[in-house]
Amino acid sequence: MRSKLFVPASRPELFEKAMAGDADALSFDLEDSVQEARKGEARRTLQGFLRQASERRPGKVVIVRVNGLATPYFEADLHAVAWAGVDMINLPKPESAEDVRAAAAALARVEAERGLARPLGILANIESPRGLRLAAEIARAHPRVVGLQLGLGDLFEPFGIDRSDARAVHAMQLAVRLAAADAGIWACDTVYGTVADPDGYTREAEAARRLGYIGKSCIHPTQVPLANAVFRPTEAEISAALRVVAAAREAERDGVGAYLVDGRMIDIPFVTHAESVLGAARRLGLTPASRDA
Repeated sequence: MRSKLFVPASRPELFEKAMAGDADALSFDLEDSVQEARKGEARRTLQGFLRQASERRPGKVVIVRVNGLATPYFEADLHAVAWAGVDMINLPKPESAEDVRAAAAALARVEAERGLARPLGILANIESPRGLRLAAEIARAHPRVVGLQLGLGDLFEPFGIDRSDARAVHAMQLAVRLAAADAGIWACDTVYGTVADPDGYTREAEAARRLGYIGKSCIHPTQVPLANAVFRPTEAEISAALRVVAAAREAERDGVGAYLVDGRMIDIPFVTHAESVLGAARRLGLTPASRDA
């Protein structure tokens, strides 16, 4: 999920275009991008689209950002969007593990009513000081939690923290990434609001990739190719991963626990990372079967 494009639920003219685009994931948004007066209309419009989504999703990951648990819209949002064509719910502003478990229980009730066989995942946003402090607990709160998403707008703006301070951004990226790692789940990076600054978007995405994020959010289609380019294994990374995995197989056969590859000492964590690189490369069609068989 290199790129995750937000699509306002109040803009149905964008739905099919987004589905046909190059973003790995679409996040239909019922929260911040929809005015209060249009919440009901947007919900109904999105519901009609999602009921058919399983028949027309061309390999996309489909996500819906619902309104928060404490809002009067949460339950109605879940009933509108919990369909077979949806992969996960993006839960904004969870403040505790209890919030996540309450959302999971509400989601389970809707799934049972609807007879859905495949449970929807939860992508939990970390976008408040308390949420950041309890991020690891939020990540481990329920098996439905598949990932964490960093949200810097709500985390920075109310407190006067400069969004352009790369050191502050990096600190938040690292904290959320480690919380996700503690739970064994992935993390997706925050949006970059200045659409006319592709270099800034790319720099922030590259920083996130170095921390092990799987991708970055996009608020405009022009950011999608930037994310896809950054979160793509390079030829050099694929080649190095192939050498590590080949050496690991040889070492296992010979009963060796640690060994050198390209002058580096290699053990289990390096092999795990190499296998992850090759898995991503295979999904993107970058590694012919003959090379990593």
